[in-house]
Amino acid sequence: MPGSPFLRSVEIALKEKDVPYQLHAMSPADMKTPEHLERHPFGRIPMFEHDGFCLYETQAIIRYVDDILPEPPLTPGDPKARARMNQVIGIIESSLFPKATAPIGFQRIIGPRLLGMPSDESIIAEAMPSARTCFAELDRLLGDKPYLTGDEVTIADIMLGAQLDLFSECAEGRELISGTRLEPWLERMRARPSFEATQPPAMLREAA
Repeated sequence: MPGSPFLRSVEIALKEKDVPYQLHAMSPADMKTPEHLERHPFGRIPMFEHDGFCLYETQAIIRYVDDILPEPPLTPGDPKARARMNQVIGIIESSLFPKATAPIGFQRIIGPRLLGMPSDESIIAEAMPSARTCFAELDRLLGDKPYLTGDEVTIADIMLGAQLDLFSECAEGRELISGTRLEPWLERMRARPSFEATQPPAMLREAA
């Protein structure tokens, strides 16, 4: 599915670990087939398989990869830093994606570019207050640190970077990130080889 930040998060984590993997492209229709529903009963992506072990849900996949391939670590050893990482992941999954990047990103990017749909400005306007809250809090949590929990990239950085990389190219995304500490942080994430190697399709980036 082009542009999925959750699929891209898994790819970025695998690139950070420098391990080979096979990516199987799927259309929305493919995700509703009996074969896929047997592996992922909710009919979504990503779905991960390793040595016959099947797993879905993005953070579960990345945590598994980090456990079996501990170098370089993507989870902080310090309990407070690890808790902060988990807090940011929670914000992404419970607030940022469902209340901000998904509704706005669909109206500005996915709908117009992939489906030929016009943007619904009322949906965007309704989502913006929640989006502002999310961005303000993420900026506060980042503070002046290079990455979200300190000097090293964690799962939280990967998942947030995958969300904001494409979203920041639409007008609302640029407005929300401009002038915040998230702006240089995102540039640091974009400069990583793992991000450069997993770019969304050019047709989606043209939506800006």
